[in-house]
Amino acid sequence: MAVQIFLQGKLLGIEEFLLSPASTSGNEEHDRVFTGRSQWAALLSEILPRALLAELGLAKILLGTSGGGQFLLVLPEEFRDAAHQFLEAAAGDISALTAGAVRLLWTATENLGDWSDIRKRLTDGMERLRGTPAAAGFTAPSAPISDAESYFAEQIGWKLRDAESVGWSPEAPGRVLAGTEPVAPKYTWSLTWGNADSIPFARHAAPNESGTAPASTAELASRAVGLPTWGVLRGDVDQFGIRIRRAQTIEEHIQLAVMFKQFFAGELEVLCSMPEFWQRVTVLYSGGDDFAVYGSWDALLSLARELDRLFRRFTEQNLKDFAGPEGKTITMALALAPALDASVASVFEEAGQRLEAAKSADKDCIWLLGRTLEWKQFSEASDLKDLLIRMVSEFGCSPQYLRDLCGIYRETQSKISRRQARRQGGERPWRYHRRIRRILSASRAARQGGLRQRGEYEKARTALIADLIGRSAVTVKLRPAGRVALEWARLAAEA
Repeated sequence: MAVQIFLQGKLLGIEEFLLSPASTSGNEEHDRVFTGRSQWAALLSEILPRALLAELGLAKILLGTSGGGQFLLVLPEEFRDAAHQFLEAAAGDISALTAGAVRLLWTATENLGDWSDIRKRLTDGMERLRGTPAAAGFTAPSAPISDAESYFAEQIGWKLRDAESVGWSPEAPGRVLAGTEPVAPKYTWSLTWGNADSIPFARHAAPNESGTAPASTAELASRAVGLPTWGVLRGDVDQFGIRIRRAQTIEEHIQLAVMFKQFFAGELEVLCSMPEFWQRVTVLYSGGDDFAVYGSWDALLSLARELDRLFRRFTEQNLKDFAGPEGKTITMALALAPALDASVASVFEEAGQRLEAAKSADKDCIWLLGRTLEWKQFSEASDLKDLLIRMVSEFGCSPQYLRDLCGIYRETQSKISRRQARRQGGERPWRYHRRIRRILSASRAARQGGLRQRGEYEKARTALIADLIGRSAVTVKLRPAGRVALEWARLAAEA
């Protein structure tokens, strides 16, 4: 029986490459380069292993996992050297294309022993390469490719949105080809959903007013309900690496990796085609266990809630036989643009920092509007936001009352310390009740309405106070969900 080997490849430095400055002029051009880089990084780890098998004349079934910046193949031992030469050429072109920011590393081991032993040998081999860059077997070119930014902006960031297929050529082994330029592809793979051999890839882009190109961030901001602004939403599965490492067999490893990748690619593409999102959300990338999108701020909040709901259903159905919580929850973060002309890269970076902070503090949560909330609290904040807006739309409260309520929250953060509060017997919640009632008493429509309307108004006001500061008669603690709901409602009420 011929000896087989497992070959694992990884792309390192993707985040740094995405955030590295581009030499293009203007934010819109910079955003196109950034989007093209994101799509290239998402597709490259899908294209390279398929191209390797095609070049060696091997069956497609030998592809184990791909996407998310890494891939795993099964190869006959006699193809080890040929695979090494293929990857060496690709690594050099990738390094030149990214000015040395992205590195392709790979390692191989024999298909001997249990999967846990094979995985450990692959992991150890990859760690050695991470620590000793020269051991990867190639040297980064001294000069970057001159047309790199044009390639990312035009060939990937522009053409890929409507391309039916992508290709690869040995003349440009580090590129994903979405057309016949700069070289004609030798091999192509379909991006059309429903094709058994197609690459699962989320690439929805909200169209501009004429429908000829993706909408700019300014256009996406103008489509928001309330404050005209935009943001970036990023999400990552909690402890997905632990879930993958617990796989007992190679079949289980592949099943988990493919299942999660197809979930994010498929669900993002379907969700973004819905009427609520298709003109207001653009996909940056979807990976093996994470994703990033940008668009109108209010659409991103709705998208986050819907994705969490779908992910829970997905894990309940597909991971019910797997013990432990690893890989069964997702954490997200939403960062809003500080200005309409902010770059997508800068807001993307902030969303990543908020996501890391949220995952370090907790799991199964979302960071937004200055707070980290559990998903249950996020639902509570959404309901409270609706109640806050109802006070304006139905009961005639001035929109200014939202800013006044936000002021109460800011005051409590700069008040006396907790020790002083305990020594003084709490923070006297009746003061906050009285202030909130005074703020809400400006409802002219409720006062002039009938008995039923006044009763509904009093009931809504009482529920609002309880939701904001709790029901304790001794101390008051303004709830994080209430703070998020206030900011949410304030943004929704502004024009």
